[in-house]
Amino acid sequence: MKAMGHTTRSAMRRSECGGGSAAGWRRLRRRRSLLAALLTSAAAAVFLAFSRPFGTSIGFADPYAVPSSRRTADLSPSRPPPSREASHATGFVSKPNSAATVVLSPLVAPSPSPNGDLDDTDSDYSSPDLKAAPLWTEVAANFTDTDVPPLFVEPLPSPLGNYDATQVQYVSPEPKMLPLQPLVTVPLTLTDQQLIYAKGEIDHAPFVYDDPELYAPLFQNVSVFKRSYELMESILKVYIYKDGSRPIFHRPELKGIYASEGWFMKLMHENKNFVVKDPNKAHLFYLPYSARRLEQALYVLNSHNIQPLMIFLRNYVNEISVKYPFWNRTRGADHFLVACHDWGPYTTKWHQELRQNTIKALCNADVSEGVFIRGKDVSLPETSIRNPRRPPRDIGGKPASQRTILAFFAGQMHGRVRPILLQYWSGRDENIKIYGPLPKGVAKKMSYAEHMKSSKFCICPMGYEVNSPRIVEAIYYECVPVVIADNFVLPFEEVLDWHAFSVVIAEKDIANLKDILLRIPQSEYVTMQMNVKKLQKHFLWHAKPVKYDIFHMILHSIWFNRLNQIQADQ
Repeated sequence: MKAMGHTTRSAMRRSECGGGSAAGWRRLRRRRSLLAALLTSAAAAVFLAFSRPFGTSIGFADPYAVPSSRRTADLSPSRPPPSREASHATGFVSKPNSAATVVLSPLVAPSPSPNGDLDDTDSDYSSPDLKAAPLWTEVAANFTDTDVPPLFVEPLPSPLGNYDATQVQYVSPEPKMLPLQPLVTVPLTLTDQQLIYAKGEIDHAPFVYDDPELYAPLFQNVSVFKRSYELMESILKVYIYKDGSRPIFHRPELKGIYASEGWFMKLMHENKNFVVKDPNKAHLFYLPYSARRLEQALYVLNSHNIQPLMIFLRNYVNEISVKYPFWNRTRGADHFLVACHDWGPYTTKWHQELRQNTIKALCNADVSEGVFIRGKDVSLPETSIRNPRRPPRDIGGKPASQRTILAFFAGQMHGRVRPILLQYWSGRDENIKIYGPLPKGVAKKMSYAEHMKSSKFCICPMGYEVNSPRIVEAIYYECVPVVIADNFVLPFEEVLDWHAFSVVIAEKDIANLKDILLRIPQSEYVTMQMNVKKLQKHFLWHAKPVKYDIFHMILHSIWFNRLNQIQADQ
């Protein structure tokens, strides 16, 4: 019977296929392929229908609705927060049918990548020439800035594992940026609701009359900052991805002008209050890589090409988005990175969601280049660390009455602003000390630090990029910083009032520098200089973080800007 059945089925197949001809067999295969495709489509439709979330949801709204980070009123919620009486011990009430909107910022193409041979050092500080790690030299050398071949070599191994530059794959040198997908809804989680609650609490922050730990004149709204900081301490949880191999990941650099990213990484890894092992409990997800280490490992000196860095970071984000569900839930809006190297913004260029949605804490906080997004991203203070064992070194300066120099600057002559400053003021006025690198003869009489400690105003012009460690140095030496960098977003501007302790001058007004400074009354200057001294505590690194120090201020700005992306539905 089995043989008969088999023979009968064979005969039927031959009949269907036209007597067993080749054309008949091809028709049969096409029918089977069509049937398989129809079954697959039907199965997918059923899956989507039953996996569609019910009830509450979180969506992606108009990207141009991102509020300004300088307006505390932008934190107003769409409805009142849960009552204190109804709150649980955690201070949070879960409300049914509540929903939130993640606001994504608009995509703007960044300006071209900077030349790789730029001198990233500043002031009197310098670093030895860096060569690419031998493992990557051959791969990175295939990239050129002026003559990109039709195909170029990309490292094939996963950024999450060990490096192996012996295997390569070929990719297009100009990957197209895919448009953001249409509105997608996902269930509103407990952590989402906690953020909505925090947002409402900040809007109803109690008035702070006299706080011994916070000096109110430094802040735009000290009441809002204090309540936001309290909620951060009690609610915020951060998950650090364990993926990624050293040296690029999990190995902080604690010395030099890019040390801010390393110190934050070190202290974040060691933190027990904010860091959680369960990612489902996290409000924020930290991408624990160092832009400085990335440059050291992958950039070929004088190649003028950072494409290998961009590709590596793109691959890393793609892999964690496949391995874990958290990135895709918000398209990276609840993820953040911390990068002080000048190339920090540019290395995000080839991953659209990373560049557009992720919160980027950057020293190179330049809004004119279309990468840094005000109100979402965070301006990271650039701090130069000479001795990692004693990061808060040589703090202080002369009182206002003993500062005999009106204005001082010394540093490398790179970028568009510094040569103009030197042209107008070098040797022109004995009360304004403007130099290139501090001459040896001058340095023997008075060091760089002593100049800053003896000056009323310390000039902080941009170099190749908008920021430099000079701003924080001025704060350390109690010298009122004079910032000359158009389009620069000042550190912690979400909460600090920079008018209270600094002067910002447009690049076009360099010729009027002395007149602008002399128009500031002495009484006002004394107040500003005292405010700088009060401000120091918020810009100091400590081996073990203390309340309101620079580590907590950076984390608070990331938390605060994340809340600015959450809008409670009516």
